[in-house]
Amino acid sequence: MKKTETPSKVLDILQKEHPDARVTLDFKNPLQLLIATILAAQCTDERVNLVTKDLFKKYRTAADFAKADLHILEKEIRSTGFYHNKAKSIIRCCQDIIKKFGGEVPRTLEDLTSLAGVGRKTANIILGNAFGQQAIAVDTHVKRVTHRLAWAKSDDPDKIEFELMEVIPKDSWTRACHQLVFHGRNICVAKKPKCSICPVAELCPKVGVIQKE
Repeated sequence: MKKTETPSKVLDILQKEHPDARVTLDFKNPLQLLIATILAAQCTDERVNLVTKDLFKKYRTAADFAKADLHILEKEIRSTGFYHNKAKSIIRCCQDIIKKFGGEVPRTLEDLTSLAGVGRKTANIILGNAFGQQAIAVDTHVKRVTHRLAWAKSDDPDKIEFELMEVIPKDSWTRACHQLVFHGRNICVAKKPKCSICPVAELCPKVGVIQKE
């Protein structure tokens, strides 16, 4: 097997294993996904979905969030953790959306990352899932799995994104990231990856794996 064939073979297998892989944050529009993604930092998607169920009924537009009372918003998102910084980021981000983009979430990486508190990962999640563009969002699961597969070497998520651009075909960037996340959550877990039942075990060099099941 040629080395260049391995990523495609791995992705073909993951496509069969996780054909319905998708972002697991609940949202109905780009703004909701942006807010949910900010809240998801260091928090489970399940917890975020519980919080946003009521939050999105109260705050429907960027203007609603931009003029929100900081202390009230903090209380409303408290259970997601780091609520002081998250509340500030949400308000400042939405103020930027109002001031720079007329209240509409922008559709380019450059414009999204110009918003307060929005980095490349968050921007790529929005592009890939709210706007249907091809984008690589590097979260903790994508970082771990691609390190073990030897697709990426850097510890910097932004640099990993560019490494993966050279490995993953552009027409499957968004889908592949979802499948890598699902694989990381269910099989290639952090402490003891389940190599004995991993469908891509024979194609994986298992870089850095010390203990495995």
